Amino acid sequence: MRAPTSHVSFLLDFDGFDAKSLGLLQRIFLVSDGTLTDTLEAAFLEPVGIIKLSEESGPIADRIEHLDLDAGAEVIHRRVLLVGENTRRNYVYAESYLAIDRLPPAFHRELIASDKPMGRLWWEHRLETWKELISVSRRPMGDLACHFPHLPPGDLLLRTYRMLSGGRPLMLLSEYFPA
Repeated sequence: MRAPTSHVSFLLDFDGFDAKSLGLLQRIFLVSDGTLTDTLEAAFLEPVGIIKLSEESGPIADRIEHLDLDAGAEVIHRRVLLVGENTRRNYVYAESYLAIDRLPPAFHRELIASDKPMGRLWWEHRLETWKELISVSRRPMGDLACHFPHLPPGDLLLRTYRMLSGGRPLMLLSEYFPA
């Protein structure tokens, strides 16, 4: 996705689909640079928590260009669901890679030990961050359909962005939610 040249030019950059085919809420989710958990809570009027599906730490086999990390760098790879605490509805499936050596130690410890959404941790630790949207696309649910049992088979919307702090990339995040 290229940098917007006007306030709505990002609508032209959706990968392979027309943004006008989406509802207002889906468009907001795709381009919002705020905390997705807070946006979900406002949209669905219920608290949203996470379920950690997996969380592994270790060296990467291949370079991650968007994090400026070479093979062998240590990362945390997380897979989570953002879930409505009242309805138990899965709103978002997310995968992230975090550069371990760039995380403040207290943030790193709490990330591993708690079940707090990452946006809340950024806020609680007062980390000044900036989100850079990399891509927006639409894809079939495929193997992720198991995370959205309340929906008929269909498409998911995907946004991928990286989080930067002090000009250095800290995290690469991909979020999938129903189209």
